[in-house]
Amino acid sequence: MDYQKYLSPVANGLKPSGIRRFFDIAAEMDHVISLGVGEPDFKTPWAIRQEAIRTLEKGKTWYTANAGLAELREEIARYLKDSVGVEYCPKNQILVSVGGSEAIDLCVRALVKPGDEVLIPEPSFVCYDPIVQLAGGTPVSIETKVENQFRLTPEELEEKITPRTKLLVLPYPNNPTGAVMKREHLEAIAPVIQRHDLLVLSDEIYSELTYSGKHVSIASLPGMDQRTVVINGFSKSFAMTGWRLGFAAGPAPILQLMVKIHQYAIMSAPTMSQYAAVEALRHCRSSVAEMREEYNLRRRFLVDALNKMGLDCFEPEGAFYVFPSITSTGMTSEEFCETLLQKERVAVVPGDAFGKSGEGHVRISYSYSINYLKEALKRIQRFVRQCQEGQP
Repeated sequence: MDYQKYLSPVANGLKPSGIRRFFDIAAEMDHVISLGVGEPDFKTPWAIRQEAIRTLEKGKTWYTANAGLAELREEIARYLKDSVGVEYCPKNQILVSVGGSEAIDLCVRALVKPGDEVLIPEPSFVCYDPIVQLAGGTPVSIETKVENQFRLTPEELEEKITPRTKLLVLPYPNNPTGAVMKREHLEAIAPVIQRHDLLVLSDEIYSELTYSGKHVSIASLPGMDQRTVVINGFSKSFAMTGWRLGFAAGPAPILQLMVKIHQYAIMSAPTMSQYAAVEALRHCRSSVAEMREEYNLRRRFLVDALNKMGLDCFEPEGAFYVFPSITSTGMTSEEFCETLLQKERVAVVPGDAFGKSGEGHVRISYSYSINYLKEALKRIQRFVRQCQEGQP
């Protein structure tokens, strides 16, 4: 049977994730150290797990409201007011989703129609481009530069805007680069957004992992809350990746349309996870601070070690990734990652998996223990030395 004639041409034409390919290979090899998965190595704080257990013991296993538990939406509203200084109505401006990824998908589907262009700064997380394509939109890459610490500049933004541009994805703190847009950088691009009447999808999933000053949301700038959908969640900050819980906040007309799509596709986010998230926001913020301090230690250790071995690495100010240049080895990103994996059993992600502008870099996650990182760096240093001597 010829299934090709039945398959969606748009879905069939999507490229597989460049992240997953290396870990499929690594999974079949022995003694591999993987530094590629963006998953905290911390356990979910005990108080959160305990609340989930109590929820099950009490038999609270029913559906919640489509938009999420009312008390969780109230806690999210308090959290956003406290953390980014923006007030949202829990009843019609907040949606609880199945991870931040679902919230991104819902936002794009609610806003983008065929022919609309969506601006995506790169390097960036792999999901934005395919989600836009599946919605019928046209993804337009904006290549950011290491000399600007991979921040989006107003000039780069202005250059890519056309009459068809509708939405800007703003992925900061950034995966894979660790770049952060501070208040002055956001204030520089906000007038461009307003002048061209654009909307913004601000993916702030790494907001709690900001190491130099406090995270600033573009929604907190004058007038920007009216044109911004903020995406966040519990996976990175509270080490709750497997709980699959995120949220979106923004203008009521957009959020209500997102809820409508969500109710047909998903119904509601996992009930147990939602009760656990209430506990997370009420009583576990100190655990987030402790994890952030540990990540900060690893960040400084990793950047210093990579620079010393000749892999130029700017200092990331957010998330838990470094994005060193590997051009000194004379290899492409793919060649470097494949050869490193085969010779030294260390898995990292090629930079071009996050867009063409990522070529010449690799992504290394520091969501792993110091001892684990030390062994990985020992192997990487040995490999780099051999590259510099012309041996690989």
